[in-house]
Amino acid sequence: MFLLPILLALLLTGCTAPLRQDWGQAWDGVITILRGEPAPLPVDADGRAIFDFPVEIVRVERVIDGDTIVVAGGERVRYIGMDTPEMGTHPRECFAEQSTAKNAELVEGQEVALRMDVSERDRYKRLLRYVYLLDGTFVNAALVQQGYATAATFPPDVLFSTTFTTLEQEARSAGVGLWGTCAR
Repeated sequence: MFLLPILLALLLTGCTAPLRQDWGQAWDGVITILRGEPAPLPVDADGRAIFDFPVEIVRVERVIDGDTIVVAGGERVRYIGMDTPEMGTHPRECFAEQSTAKNAELVEGQEVALRMDVSERDRYKRLLRYVYLLDGTFVNAALVQQGYATAATFPPDVLFSTTFTTLEQEARSAGVGLWGTCAR
């Protein structure tokens, strides 16, 4: 009861607590601002992101498609929380080439930071990870936000599911990427 006057005072004066990722999901260094767009991570003097969660830094050797890469050592990595049109089907799915090209533009030949959620691997033995550029760009989110991927939730790996769903809805509403090209 005693908190009600304090909360009212904060709301009336415009002072509110900072928004946290996914409206209450685990806070791990990604802020979701009103539009649902992940804010950049803090960077050091060299412009490298300061990750306040465990990551593994690896070099991307090649891009398989819009949501799968091969890293140094030959390990395949499948991006968590999103899905892109398939290159391996005949004919290729709508926007598969564009999604693959965008992923290559972002990560091919680059060092990236890999972050695990709950599952280590999928049924195809690929590592399941969130992927960040070393400048802090959240690659999974960027691909969904720009319409190169759709949100895809596969429990128990759901840390950013609300964020990805919001980003997909915005991309769809704006008609960007596959949402402006493919009949969905």
